Amino acid sequence: MADKPDYYDILGVSRDVDEAGLKKAYRRYAMKYHPDRNQGDSKAEEKFKEVKEAYDVLSDSQKRAAYDQFGHAGVDTSAGGAGGFSGAGFGDIFGDVFGDIFGGGQSSRTQRGVDLRYNLELSLEQAVSGATVKIRVPKMIACEVCDGSGAKRGSTPVDCSTCGGVGQVRMQQGFFSVQQTCPQCRGAGKIITNPCSTCRGQGRVKDTKTISVKVPEGVDNGDRIRLTSEGEAAEFGGPSGDLYVHIVVKDHPIFAREDTDLYCEVPISFTTATLGGELEVPTLDGKVKLKIPLETQSGKLFRLRSKGVRSVRNSSKGDLLCRVVVETPVKLNTKQKEILKEFEKSINAQGSKNSPQARSWMDGVKKFFDSMAG
Repeated sequence: MADKPDYYDILGVSRDVDEAGLKKAYRRYAMKYHPDRNQGDSKAEEKFKEVKEAYDVLSDSQKRAAYDQFGHAGVDTSAGGAGGFSGAGFGDIFGDVFGDIFGGGQSSRTQRGVDLRYNLELSLEQAVSGATVKIRVPKMIACEVCDGSGAKRGSTPVDCSTCGGVGQVRMQQGFFSVQQTCPQCRGAGKIITNPCSTCRGQGRVKDTKTISVKVPEGVDNGDRIRLTSEGEAAEFGGPSGDLYVHIVVKDHPIFAREDTDLYCEVPISFTTATLGGELEVPTLDGKVKLKIPLETQSGKLFRLRSKGVRSVRNSSKGDLLCRVVVETPVKLNTKQKEILKEFEKSINAQGSKNSPQARSWMDGVKKFFDSMAG
């Protein structure tokens, strides 16, 4: 045994290779050296035997552990166990190693039902605080009369004669052997000779089900909630699919949301903006006082800490940002207009002292036109 090459070297992999890497290496060499592709080439056949022996040992966790500890002495392949080439056709290798690509090697009789999507509209308050909402979902459900089997009560499905109850048939294409879903039973492996009159042998019927959806606190547009096995029932008693509830938050008349922060516009009077003051602003938890400093400009943003939305992923909470907008008075009477004109005269008499932004803007405009003229 001392002269036998190392199994890891045969497959060209490291000793810490995982199962996926091991299978990938075996696929590559099995395709390259298989006798069906190298007819008459004894060296290729011998190489294929080595590759198969190495894979049979290393793909078995117990044999691999013994090999790693004791080498070839730990795995006796002399009796044709792990490494004996049994003359398996290329189709057998293809179905065993490559079956996961084409669906071979596994019966499709346990095919699950279809997943469903439901768009759930919520108010901002529901999304922020969380809620339990009942929804009605039209879908295929398991037939209660036949318990989802599709067969009339008192009878049972029989094995499909085409696939022998496997649900798949093998199709030979050149030297490739591909497994496909049985056309007779459509992968179920069973044929219903005495179908249920209620579901007509499908094992399911159309119905509308009321489902209670628990919406966690802080969900937002685009979030989705997965309800396992609340999708459509599968045919012939297979597992049901899942229901994905997609969250759609309706627009709010006061607040706009950005992640965990809330925004709102607060109109204030010219007098309050100039002299300062205090006003009540709404939050999702109730009213709070907002102090407006004197000489506040329109567009000023005030941040109210932890008055936003709690994150659905952790315990952090966003803020409420209030943008004040100075409202221009409308529908003034004659006296009010005269007062404003007198006020404007007094402001103009002091130059740019009371309107520094306007003065700075005018200076910028003058420089712009001077540069254009130059």
